[in-house]
Amino acid sequence: MAVVILIKRTVPEDKVKKALPLFRQLRRLCLDRPGYISGATLRRLDKPDEYLVISTWQLLEDWKKWQTSEKRKEVQAEIRSLIGDNIEYEVYDYKLPEWALME
Repeated sequence: MAVVILIKRTVPEDKVKKALPLFRQLRRLCLDRPGYISGATLRRLDKPDEYLVISTWQLLEDWKKWQTSEKRKEVQAEIRSLIGDNIEYEVYDYKLPEWALME
């Protein structure tokens, strides 16, 4: 079942020019990963230092393999060196509770 990963990062204004290319690099690396479906990077309008990456994967296992891959760890380390640990992860799936499917 497909999963959606939400990654929220706070990026200080003086770090944006260095951080955004790293976000794009992660996206490019994802394109060849098994199970990767799509992704988008959004900037919050009312808090312009907050960025949200929405990443969709075929299986949670596909995401976990990518999350622990050496390539991702290398780029993520660069991001952390810029912005610190201001990163939140949330994992969602498309499975609804049974009561929601009843009419």
